[in-house]
Amino acid sequence: MDYPMEYYEFFIKFNEGDYYTCHDLLEDIWMTDKDNLFLKGLLQMTVAIYHYEYGNVKGARLMMQAGHLYIQKYRPVCWGIDLEKVNSFIEQCLIIIPQNIDRLPYEKVNTLPHLPSLYLYLEDY
Repeated sequence: MDYPMEYYEFFIKFNEGDYYTCHDLLEDIWMTDKDNLFLKGLLQMTVAIYHYEYGNVKGARLMMQAGHLYIQKYRPVCWGIDLEKVNSFIEQCLIIIPQNIDRLPYEKVNTLPHLPSLYLYLEDY
């Protein structure tokens, strides 16, 4: 399957940890295909990581929950991504993200528990 060029770029930026750019890349694709909740789920997960890194813990929690919800009907595989791995990552994040914090100042972000690592790869299925 041929994917939009932004999708290929998304993998590079995601694995580099550039979640802000990931958001822009996925949003460009999703805006042309708003019924694609798989893309919306990936988008929400990426935004959640970005929010968490900047201390918006409540936003991260809400976006991660939404991303989790959106990818469910596309499991186990969609657009060359192993969504079982993504689902497991999101569930781990939801356990780790503190429930009793809404926001931390940026200079205290390093006191938050670290989220697990996730590397995404485009695979042939």
